[in-house]
Amino acid sequence: MSHATTIQSSEFLTAVKHRRSYYGIGNKKVVSEERIQEIVGEGVLHTPSSFNSQSARVLVLFGQHHEKLWSITTETLRKIVPADQFDSTQQRMNGFAAGYGTILFFECEAVVEGLQQKFPTYKDNFPLWSLQSNGMLQYVVWTALELEGLGCSLQHYNPLIDDEVRSAWNVPKEWKLIAQMPFGNPTQQPGDKSFEPLEERMKVYR
Repeated sequence: MSHATTIQSSEFLTAVKHRRSYYGIGNKKVVSEERIQEIVGEGVLHTPSSFNSQSARVLVLFGQHHEKLWSITTETLRKIVPADQFDSTQQRMNGFAAGYGTILFFECEAVVEGLQQKFPTYKDNFPLWSLQSNGMLQYVVWTALELEGLGCSLQHYNPLIDDEVRSAWNVPKEWKLIAQMPFGNPTQQPGDKSFEPLEERMKVYR
């Protein structure tokens, strides 16, 4: 079966080029919660995974749930960051909490372990492949949300917050937290981005 496309690769690559990390975000309603849910759901459904394992899981947090996540993260970090260095950490947490919502990305370890048992030849590869797939999902969602006018960044406060997140939202024990993506309307633009020479990173043989 052929899969006809209605977009050009140039359109897709334009979106790829414009995706950036936005650390200044607000909670202005740029698009509806329903639209954000739809975008994340499409990403979950259509991002490829090894052996079509579909091991990715997500939580989408809005409102008080979003704020609670960053309160949990703040208080967790308060216990380990020296008091005289905490101001910058607090400002960073306040910046994430100021957004419109946060997406939590997980991998279902039960799915990965099931594949390891079923296909022992690839046992060592399945955890790596699941992370690769989750990274693709993060990128799909990130880029799609930016096309809707939202700014996002990717954070990794796991495993420090894992237990409290599991308790707060009744997360199944098989779900392993991989990343957190706060998003909102951009309140400041990202800085310039530098690039290493392409000829040092890409080789072509004809």
